[in-house]
Amino acid sequence: MGRLTTHVLDTASGKPGSGIAVTLYRLDGGRREIRRAVTNHDGRCDSPLLDGEAFECGSYELVFAAGDYFRAQGQALPEPLFVDEVVLRFGIADPAQHYHVPLLVSPWSYSTYRGS
Repeated sequence: MGRLTTHVLDTASGKPGSGIAVTLYRLDGGRREIRRAVTNHDGRCDSPLLDGEAFECGSYELVFAAGDYFRAQGQALPEPLFVDEVVLRFGIADPAQHYHVPLLVSPWSYSTYRGS
């Protein structure tokens, strides 16, 4: 069975994004929350966000509380923040594969890709 994982890197500091709240939603005719997690010291969640029987084809959304993370770092940033919540929508087409969705984030930009 496949699984969904994530990893957050703070590209402004060159460190893992630890302590970032992550919420996973399933988009199937609505927006249904599936799971909440917080990244660990390595910027990863301690277990897959989705796996087993729950890992199904469909459209999903990951929401990263990046703004809360940057505020907690004590950085002098303007309000409202330029990057606050990062919302990533993606699809799972093959539930037998591993889907890894990394987030590279700074107070001024973010990017993602399908990792391995």
